[in-house]
Amino acid sequence: MSTYYIKASNAVEIIVSLEEQIRLGVLKPGESLPAIRELAQQIGVSPNTVATAYAKLRDAGLVVSDGRRGTTVALPPSHGDMLTELPAGLIDLASGNVDGNLLPPLNAAWLAEQGSLTGYDASGDASCLLEVARRWLTKEQLPSAEMGVFSGTLEAIAIALRLRVTPGARVWVEDPCWPPLLALLAGLRIKPVPLPVDAHGCLVPEPDKQVMAMILTLHAHNPTGATLSEERLNAMAALMQQQPHTLFILDGYWGPIADQPLPKLNLPANWLYILSVSKFLGPDLRVAVVSGSAAIVADMRRQQSLGPRWVSLLLQKLAAHLWLESEQNKVLSYAQQSYAARRATLVRGLADLGLAIPITGEGLHVWLPVADEASTLQALAAKGWGVQAGRPFRLQSPPAIRISLGNLTVDEAGVLARDIVSSLHRPKRSWI
Repeated sequence: MSTYYIKASNAVEIIVSLEEQIRLGVLKPGESLPAIRELAQQIGVSPNTVATAYAKLRDAGLVVSDGRRGTTVALPPSHGDMLTELPAGLIDLASGNVDGNLLPPLNAAWLAEQGSLTGYDASGDASCLLEVARRWLTKEQLPSAEMGVFSGTLEAIAIALRLRVTPGARVWVEDPCWPPLLALLAGLRIKPVPLPVDAHGCLVPEPDKQVMAMILTLHAHNPTGATLSEERLNAMAALMQQQPHTLFILDGYWGPIADQPLPKLNLPANWLYILSVSKFLGPDLRVAVVSGSAAIVADMRRQQSLGPRWVSLLLQKLAAHLWLESEQNKVLSYAQQSYAARRATLVRGLADLGLAIPITGEGLHVWLPVADEASTLQALAAKGWGVQAGRPFRLQSPPAIRISLGNLTVDEAGVLARDIVSSLHRPKRSWI
């Protein structure tokens, strides 16, 4: 083992010294740290002092411990392990894309009417988008007194967590969970606390005032498709009333194409609702509207003003225009019906063949528990289907695959059902 040049007489000084060496690159990702007793002997402190320092670094996500292998510097968070590389020729049910045919078309005439682009004096939130969003919030029985516009769900969550959650703190998340959110938490050095998901949504945890935030998907949870029932959602809100310091983040990404509106909620003191337009207007718009308690929204807007400053007003106006047109032309209701038909056909086809989906749900994704993810992916690929392994989504939940419906037609759903059942029931190879 190498000798580490650390001047420290207590746990805090050890933490500061090792954190500095990690951030400066002196200690590389994956590099082993000395054993607890070895480092304690080197710097002349008790093993308990070193163990405490390592535990704090581990909670902050800077190091990882793996039993006999010891403690190593954590690898940087990456999106690379979220992606399934699909061989050419497969039908892509892995990427999670929406069906582009269900998005509203761009109107060239409307774009031409917008005139010249604005300058730096025109920053801020577009009143036309706030007006459309406010009508939506009213329909969903959510307050709209304090609102803001950000560049997508993940940016809004990132800003809120930086403001309210310290590195090393814990946050309740769904399990399975959206991989970009897990990567964000790793980047912020925040520890996810997994909450299982069933057919009624995320399970309600026991009160824990050490948890600093809860992040919930309201409809069409990615990857399971689960929607929070009224009973479950009210129980979550009641829990948040018991610990008002905990930030209650509600992800409403499925928004206007959800099967049912939200029930009336008794919101806690510290809450944030986020509605991205990506799924119903198009992922490339990168626009999300937030509503929430006055303090958190004001702090988020101040933080935004120090960085990107504002979301493109052209994008905001375009989002408002497309949203209104989609309502008037029934594009949103058609999209909801189309995704629902694909899902129902696949779920019914599987059930007819003796395979029941635990979470029928709604939305873009179907979550299918399997014994072995890799072999199931290979078997389906041999039949021409590319699906997503469940591993990037899972914290403690068992193996599964995610099937996305954006590139699946109703006619293909029955064929897919038969191929899934065939792949799961294929005979195992015997070795002699």
